[in-house]
Amino acid sequence: MIRFARVAGTGSYLPPKKVANQDLVAQLTARGLESSDEWIVERTGIRFRHFADDRMHASDLAFEASRRCLSAAGKKAQDVDLIIVATSTPDMVFPSTASILQHKLTEAALADGDSVGAAGGAAFDVQAVCSGFVYAMSVANAMIQTGAAQCALVVGAEVFSRILDFNDRTTCVLFGDGAGAVVLEASDEPGILATDLHADGKYKDILCVPGHVNRGQILGDPVLKMDGQAVFKMAVSVLDEVARETVAAAGLTVAEIDWLIPHQANVRILQATGRKLGISP
Repeated sequence: MIRFARVAGTGSYLPPKKVANQDLVAQLTARGLESSDEWIVERTGIRFRHFADDRMHASDLAFEASRRCLSAAGKKAQDVDLIIVATSTPDMVFPSTASILQHKLTEAALADGDSVGAAGGAAFDVQAVCSGFVYAMSVANAMIQTGAAQCALVVGAEVFSRILDFNDRTTCVLFGDGAGAVVLEASDEPGILATDLHADGKYKDILCVPGHVNRGQILGDPVLKMDGQAVFKMAVSVLDEVARETVAAAGLTVAEIDWLIPHQANVRILQATGRKLGISP
């Protein structure tokens, strides 16, 4: 019998601090940099974002999104035998943010009176930046299909505000903090129809955080760097290509697709991709 993975529930969480464009413009102006709400909206479509406070970590955002997701799916922590967290801003170098999340879910379950929590199942992180959540969901899908897992919690969680350069108006307006989660469970009926993953390391320098830790010191630049024009050109090309490949792998046509939901912080890229695919805004 063919085994599938279906989405049983979703959940999300944003930290309370809401930062409007005007707030960032004020910070940039104080640094002698020109910007405006109109400039940001025209180029990105973004009007506000959420920032975590200094006490919140990626696992905290992931925990809140996970609890809401498990509730929506009618699941308890003990039902989960696989946790994958996609993040580029983990709590620490190791252990994995997924392991920390697993522990927090177990503690919460025990506090709620459950006899067991989420401990014991596999838990690991995936670092693929913007495509991380899709990578994580694809891995969970494959593990469920092969019988290695029955019920997977897949989470994307980021605290990008920690790695932004607030002297760079072209990047600091694009990113925020938050988490989203899905529960995938084994099913006899199709849920995820197709996935398609790619990477090309030659583009490693157009969007990166080049700093790293060496013997207790930060070497290089620990904030986000981006070549905006290069990212735009590549994104418009590959989003269209991978969408068509995935639709074809699912045995569908683009004309049958109702929704395109990309991970992308630039409305111009969304508009250009939509036009290439023939999908209405």
